[in-house]
Amino acid sequence: MREISLLVIGGGAAGLAAAIEAKKNGIDDLLIVEKEGYLGGILHQCIHSGFGLTEFKEELTGPEYLERFVEQARDLNIPYKLNTQVVDISREKVVSLTNEEEGFMLLKAHAIIFATGCYERNAGSIRLPGDRPSGIMTAGTAQRYLNIHGLMVGKKIVILGSGDIGLIMARRLTLEGAKVICVSEIMPYSNGLNRNIVQCLDDYNIPLYLSRTVSKVVGKNRLEKVILSAVDKNLQIIKGTEMEIECDTLILSVGLSPYISLLNKINCPVSSARWVEVNQYMETRLSGIFICGNSLHVHDVVDFVSDEARLAGRSAALYLQGKIKQKSSFVNVEPGKGISYVLPQFIALDSLEDVTFKFRVRQPIKDQVLWVKSGEVILAKSFKSALIPSEMVMIKIPKDKLKDVKEEITLYLEDR
Repeated sequence: MREISLLVIGGGAAGLAAAIEAKKNGIDDLLIVEKEGYLGGILHQCIHSGFGLTEFKEELTGPEYLERFVEQARDLNIPYKLNTQVVDISREKVVSLTNEEEGFMLLKAHAIIFATGCYERNAGSIRLPGDRPSGIMTAGTAQRYLNIHGLMVGKKIVILGSGDIGLIMARRLTLEGAKVICVSEIMPYSNGLNRNIVQCLDDYNIPLYLSRTVSKVVGKNRLEKVILSAVDKNLQIIKGTEMEIECDTLILSVGLSPYISLLNKINCPVSSARWVEVNQYMETRLSGIFICGNSLHVHDVVDFVSDEARLAGRSAALYLQGKIKQKSSFVNVEPGKGISYVLPQFIALDSLEDVTFKFRVRQPIKDQVLWVKSGEVILAKSFKSALIPSEMVMIKIPKDKLKDVKEEITLYLEDR
């Protein structure tokens, strides 16, 4: 069985950035494994612009963005295996791999970074009511068909859910000649970034129906129509509000879930928000196992994925060099009033650097005060004029302030 210092699982935006940073911090004995036949992950099919504004101070497409990281990885001679599937893992960091060329392999890693990304919720996962004809697919699948294979998915299209990929596909399909009839969102607010609502819907006169969902799908071989119904504050369908729309395609943009089945197998602790729990080093509750990118939590901007992945790569290097160790001296971090989730979920008190807390709000808010407190100790206080659930918010706490922390840290919102 081969031993290796660092194994990076996933060769997308997060995995590449993490491996590059680990290499720059002195870790030469590392390997990236990627299940696809190429590096870069989902960014290959994201041909729209908007990437790199933070990372490179210029606007790039997804393929242009990922190519810069692929080039860095190759310049640093970082080894990688493509078309390689990780099939098992143990708490001792023994990893089972398989690919067509080498067959079954065992690797003993001293540290692991998970950068496995996320997957889309589909018709089955949301229990979409009605028939199961062709013409129903996720937004990412539609994106792949059109942008990679050059295939149109339909002519008359309804999009369920206002996630960013769905909004972007509304514009993309319109430009390719399809009629996007509407976007329907079950929540009373959009789950996409405001700029995507403006650029992808408003600019093309595509209506967005809030507090409305698909109550029935109708079709024999191909989708024929969907029934949209309004919902109440408990997201229950209101009878008598049905709207019948003829269409041949229904695209689902109804959320993403982290791909963490391997970590679930070894009972890696997960928070109430379904994210793997990490400390400020992106290290899980299992010593030497790190996680970053969309497998940790779903990001709204890929530039933030790269930044977070660098922290994971740097931290893994520090761990391998014996500079950080998981100790019993830590406190938990909890989301309070108005906050849907926060990370890190726990912090080691002997922090080597400032700690950036990331969080999202439960619903759109205006004129609120954000508090970060440990018991009666105020770590930060910040006024927020407006926040929406789709945008990740960050607040940095200097490491010196954490020296006074003895109790659980809570982030919460309060009226001004």
